[in-house]
Amino acid sequence: MTTLVFGHKAPDTDSTGAPLIWAWYLSHKGTPAEARLLGTPNTEAAFVAKRWGFELPPVISDVEDGQPCVVVDTNNPAELPANINNADVLAIIDHHKLVGGLETKGPIDITIRPLACTVTVMHGLMGADAAAMPDPIKGLMLSCILSDTLEFRSPTTTPTDKALAESLAADLGISIPALATEMFEAKSDVSAFSDAELLRMDSKEYTVGGKEFRVSVLETTAPKIVLDRKDSLMKSMETVAREDGADQVLLFVVDILKEEATLLVPNDLVKTVAEKSFGATVTGDTVVLPGIMSRKKQIIPNLKV
Repeated sequence: MTTLVFGHKAPDTDSTGAPLIWAWYLSHKGTPAEARLLGTPNTEAAFVAKRWGFELPPVISDVEDGQPCVVVDTNNPAELPANINNADVLAIIDHHKLVGGLETKGPIDITIRPLACTVTVMHGLMGADAAAMPDPIKGLMLSCILSDTLEFRSPTTTPTDKALAESLAADLGISIPALATEMFEAKSDVSAFSDAELLRMDSKEYTVGGKEFRVSVLETTAPKIVLDRKDSLMKSMETVAREDGADQVLLFVVDILKEEATLLVPNDLVKTVAEKSFGATVTGDTVVLPGIMSRKKQIIPNLKV
């Protein structure tokens, strides 16, 4: 039976590229495998797949009982298919904190390492087989690292991530700044998306102090495009929160070039979160958070209500 490889809901570049890379690796090692997505990927992920000659993997809404699968770029049940505990999870490869709640049919391989990108973890697991990667797989791997590290600007970046990216770029004859610029331009083109789509596009669900938050991050080189829609986005937050069973949507607009985030503040709950979590002084319906770029390392660990 073919093994399915997939990442989290609201797939970004890492959660789109990593399944393709690991499905290639498993197939290379003799285990038939195919990549899947748990939603429509963001604009950068779609650009990266096309850039390296890949069709986007099919989107699935759930998995069947007993379906062999490998989970990548998450270990959070809230970000996975509803039936995941009845599937046959063979392995988890991740770089996020351990959340808990997954149940498997037997012992499995779990690798969670404190690196910026899932594909960096994968490269280490491949060992000597990494030398067999074709150029399109190398290109996907490079792009995932540049995305997750924001071209090494993110505080999640490790020397291992950077060294691997530089080695891959050299192998491919690719300019890292040129590729990153293309990727970030693609990521910043959000004009075709509704407010609700933007709020869900790169978002994760977390419980903090008994409150259910959908924590959304939009990384862009053109924050004005998003912030000009501030009023309608804040109205849509109420609808999205209600439809998704959350108490509040938190939207952080990350300016990649200025290395700061702007948090939209539609109500007193978010104002409290901003002040308690980041020591910010909130005087209006937005607040700038200097140096805040990483949801994983700087936003989620600090959230307080």
